[in-house]
Amino acid sequence: MMFNNDRPIYMQMAERLCDEILADTYQDDSRIPSVREYAVMLGVNTNTAVKAYEELAQLGIIYNRRGLGYFVRKGAKGEIQRARRLKFLKETFPELFRQMRLVGMGIGDLVAAWEKF
Repeated sequence: MMFNNDRPIYMQMAERLCDEILADTYQDDSRIPSVREYAVMLGVNTNTAVKAYEELAQLGIIYNRRGLGYFVRKGAKGEIQRARRLKFLKETFPELFRQMRLVGMGIGDLVAAWEKF
């Protein structure tokens, strides 16, 4: 995985795991890779993976079953979607609309682009 320098690696790892939950790679109550497995998969230090898992556990996305590993919490996909929608509306939309105004685009242009996409 290629990491950006603009955000901590553990946050990018947590986001990737959320992406995998959204893509149904992992469903409710399914086991996710162990911390070590995920660290090896992504080529990062185990401590970095531990931070990513701790972040997701704190957010209620995953939970730990002692001796068995980490699992996806029931309803995690919906929670991730809600959080991402809110972030999109608060962060991405304002910048998108600002850029659209600057280049002279209207909503019709956006709809047309969406339909082609």
